[in-house]
Amino acid sequence: MNDIVDYFSTIPSLHRGLILVGGIAIFWMIENAFPLFRFNYKKWNHAGINIFFTLTTIIVNFILAFILLLASEWALKNNFGVLEWLQELPLWLYTLIGLLLLDLIGAYLAHLVQHKTRWLWHFHLIHHTDTWVDTTTANRHHPGESVVRFVFTAAAVLITGAPMWLAFLYQSLSVVFSQFNHANISLPEKLDKYISYIIVSPNMHKVHHHYVLPYTDSNYGNIFSIWDRLFGTFLTLPKEKIVYGVDTHMEASENNRLSNLVAIPFQKHRSPQVLPEEKI
Repeated sequence: MNDIVDYFSTIPSLHRGLILVGGIAIFWMIENAFPLFRFNYKKWNHAGINIFFTLTTIIVNFILAFILLLASEWALKNNFGVLEWLQELPLWLYTLIGLLLLDLIGAYLAHLVQHKTRWLWHFHLIHHTDTWVDTTTANRHHPGESVVRFVFTAAAVLITGAPMWLAFLYQSLSVVFSQFNHANISLPEKLDKYISYIIVSPNMHKVHHHYVLPYTDSNYGNIFSIWDRLFGTFLTLPKEKIVYGVDTHMEASENNRLSNLVAIPFQKHRSPQVLPEEKI
């Protein structure tokens, strides 16, 4: 455990980049071999759009990284944050609680707020427009959303009082788990179900990408599934009924053209469709 702390205390930016690229490469190969759905699409063209947004996310995080560092340093210097009360715990338990809290604020809450706040939804909408969800979809975030997510991550570090090694560990795990639960991979249903009791599994997260409400507003978690189960936002849907995308932007000219995706937050808002209760 101490080796993990030492590594993430001084993790080079290159290594963090390799974690992101390596995760995409590994899950890309797995989903090609064991796909959940066999899409009729140009995989490289689709990846190109999503990789563009991945690069903008990296740029935003790189530019704002100093804020994360300041938040952590201030919290530690002033003995501020939830983790300050847990210093005497075994390191593994301290780490687990820290990851749970960072995931709650930096991922679950950030995701929930973006769905419930109209102007933030306009930015997050780009993520949901993908009609071919695969591992590259994980980082399909408008630059505006990347800023919002960073603000929540910085707030999570401040509120928890997380040291930087824990923040870097959380960010690395968050990237890999997001790539995993977005990947177009087919796990045995029982295995996927058992996994979903602890972490967000591929089938669990795919429900969130179903094109209409209430499924779009469910399963917000990224690493741990406990938050959706605890706060009543957990839903299931048989995979054969899942239709990817978002009902307001189902045309290819809207969801598969980069220039339009960048402009979506500034276009006229459209009301989403609510699935009739009898069909749920």
